[in-house]
Amino acid sequence: MRFRDLKRQYQVLKAGIDKAILDVAASGAYIMGPQVKELERELADYVGTRHCISCASGTDALTLALKAWGIKQGDAVFVPDFTFFASAEAVSLEGATPIFVDVDRETFNIDPADLADKIEATLRKGDLTPKVIIAVDLFGLPANYPALRRIARKHNLHILEDGAQGFGGTLNGKRNCSFGDISTTSFFPGKPLGCYGDGGACFTDNDEWAALMDSYRMHGKGSSKYENVRIGMNSRMDTIQASILQVKLKAFAEELAAVNKAAAEYTARLTDIVETPVVPAGCLSSWAQYTVKLNSKPERDGLQAYLKGQEIPSMVYYPTPMHRQKAYANLGLSESECPVADRLCDTVLSLPVHPYISSEEIDEVCDAIETFLHREKGDRKEKE
Repeated sequence: MRFRDLKRQYQVLKAGIDKAILDVAASGAYIMGPQVKELERELADYVGTRHCISCASGTDALTLALKAWGIKQGDAVFVPDFTFFASAEAVSLEGATPIFVDVDRETFNIDPADLADKIEATLRKGDLTPKVIIAVDLFGLPANYPALRRIARKHNLHILEDGAQGFGGTLNGKRNCSFGDISTTSFFPGKPLGCYGDGGACFTDNDEWAALMDSYRMHGKGSSKYENVRIGMNSRMDTIQASILQVKLKAFAEELAAVNKAAAEYTARLTDIVETPVVPAGCLSSWAQYTVKLNSKPERDGLQAYLKGQEIPSMVYYPTPMHRQKAYANLGLSESECPVADRLCDTVLSLPVHPYISSEEIDEVCDAIETFLHREKGDRKEKE
């Protein structure tokens, strides 16, 4: 069993992917070939934005957005505490300061109430200027954008949607990667829509920001690649990756339906055994991860070890909250900065899920979880 079975996906899509790769190899246009522009149009149409600007990774996509807004030293950017390091790393690389915000324990996404408190605290302190809210669509579920937009308007802040795990999810019929003033995603192989290497994209309706991000991704180009009007970066998409994504995008609707079916099977089996993921009304998740919560760190770690012994893969996303990462020790943050994130880091466990997982495999995972927890319950009773 694989955590996210990319080999099985390849076998299903093999004919189209092989042809796409060979067509690029024969064309000689290996970087920013015509397939890249075609893909950008297809992605913009799918998401529902005016512009899609592809780039070399999801992290670069965040960087391009921050550069387009001129984020710099002295600026405060509000980042969920429970997320992958890149969400804050991009902020620091621009010289700005990430302010970590606690998350909702049910959705895992940024908590609007704590965000409002953190913005007010930053304003009172006065040494940083609030500029941006980064909302991460964690594990495939859209953040609470109506609440976030009200806060952003109140304080005149931009929203940067980090949809690295969220491509394909929806909120009230609107697709993820369309909620931010600029939105980003990642095409890392394990993401809901993944290529065979690194890749990313930015989405926006703003013509000026789109032009700036297009310039920044190609060394700050002006009217041509040999006219450089700003200091930029090298973040172009390889044509082979774009061609693979075109094939996968055609199959994406079917895969999205299949992974939601798999998640529903997990939930039906596990609801009375562990705390299963919550999908609020009006939301559709793209299920980058199916993440359950256990009662304690020892229980979570014990279950993960047991599953490994049964040759069932699982992952902990994430073992350390952002405010306790060594890279941010210089910020002098309190150990109790974000208590919900702290608790989640000790109790979450992500199970194998992908569009091609079988019902038999789901049953195998659920049976193993039930066996372990039943045994643990018996052991506790004996000790009592």
